[in-house]
Amino acid sequence: MIRPLFAALALAALPAQAADRVVSVGGSITEIVVALGQGDRLVARDTTSTYPETVSDLPDVGYVRRLSPEGVLSVDPDLILAEEGAGPPETVALLQAAAIPFVQIPDGYDRAAVLAKIAAVARALDVPERGAALAADVGAALDAAAKAAEGPARRVMFVMSVQGGRILAAGRDTAADGIIRLAGGENAVTEFEGYKPLTDEAVTRAAPEVILMMAREGADDISAQVLAHPAIRTTPAAEARALVRMDGLYLLGFGPRTAQAVRDLSDALAKAGS
Repeated sequence: MIRPLFAALALAALPAQAADRVVSVGGSITEIVVALGQGDRLVARDTTSTYPETVSDLPDVGYVRRLSPEGVLSVDPDLILAEEGAGPPETVALLQAAAIPFVQIPDGYDRAAVLAKIAAVARALDVPERGAALAADVGAALDAAAKAAEGPARRVMFVMSVQGGRILAAGRDTAADGIIRLAGGENAVTEFEGYKPLTDEAVTRAAPEVILMMAREGADDISAQVLAHPAIRTTPAAEARALVRMDGLYLLGFGPRTAQAVRDLSDALAKAGS
């Protein structure tokens, strides 16, 4: 859902004139800037901004929630676009004290949130008409993807990691919960909001039919470890070896590519374990 406070802050912080040197903080924000045809105004991006590949040539100012003011200021920006939760707060305060417009873009995990995010970025870049056109295209694509995802809902558990032998799973009001629902699935974990570790009993009780994870390579790939977890082994997902992995930004970004991510996830859930 969209949080009105952050939307109001974003509106209040809009720059008085179009900015030429923009720092984008947050993978989906960067994607929107480029999709609006404004990529040439970017002078830096954060570590999570990995798509499209062309942005990898830009200076990296650090992880979205661990920004350093020195890194951001070193590229001499005249506008910072940041996803909700960017920080830490002391860095944001220092950047604002430097009189650099800092526009925080509201987040959310449904169709309305994606369109609101596009509109907010477009307003900050002073290209509202382009924003309206992009939002219309993305909205239509999301509607079509949702219709295509209609059908029997499978119970899905999104596993972020394994911490101390316990499964860290996504509950309500998370990007994982949102994308599962858009793709026609049912989140198997609804007892809490956010990401929390589960007891083995809670994993068994959740009885997921499919395990969903972010795709990781090499030593970071824990999918085999997850399927071998004693509690996961008690679930229908493990019995069918129904595991789906997708790129994290693509799956959870809630940006311009979300409609295609919904289609891909819906197809993968239907086929998992078959």
